[in-house]
Amino acid sequence: MGVLSEFESKQLLASHGIVVSRDRLARSANEAVAAAAEIGGSVAVKLCGPSLAHKSERGLVRLGLDNADGVRSAAEDLLVAATEEDGEVALLVSEMVSGNRELIVGVVLTEQFGAALMLGVGGILAEAVGEAVFRLLPVTRPDCQDMIDDLGMDALLGPLRGEPAVDRNALVDVLLALADAASRDGIEAIDVNPLVIREGLPVAVDALVVMSSR
Repeated sequence: MGVLSEFESKQLLASHGIVVSRDRLARSANEAVAAAAEIGGSVAVKLCGPSLAHKSERGLVRLGLDNADGVRSAAEDLLVAATEEDGEVALLVSEMVSGNRELIVGVVLTEQFGAALMLGVGGILAEAVGEAVFRLLPVTRPDCQDMIDDLGMDALLGPLRGEPAVDRNALVDVLLALADAASRDGIEAIDVNPLVIREGLPVAVDALVVMSSR
């Protein structure tokens, strides 16, 4: 079993039509500064590599950087924080994606029934609400529409704090794309967390793809 880096994972999802945050890989602080300038606006800088599935827990993520000095400092700190056990690493410079709603979507492998598609509430509400729904693969568009209905979070999915309602068709498209990606040989699990709702549309901000060893 192998894990793709966040950058590789999001590239794979993008190849299936899922909208992901704009990202650039950098190998040095200077490259990170150039990448941030290319992206524009506020960015996040993360240490990125196949062994870094839990970056936040190790403090390997810097958010809301809006000037070159901040990006350079963050990049230098992150490179110093890399350990030998991390293997080959790079810096991932990503646009900051803002939205008041976050979801979790993915594909999980169950012992009894095989692969299942998952949709849940993400962000700061995840622990408080604990809502998630599942469907065994393969799925159809009506299956995915039922998942959204079964989540039972109409207030969260409707217009909120000046933002439009979640585009349910776009969210269904994401779920179908995940199912399509999971049908590839060699993919065991997919985790997209968070899937941020920006102006009603879902954007994958962080992702993890696990490849089967079979």
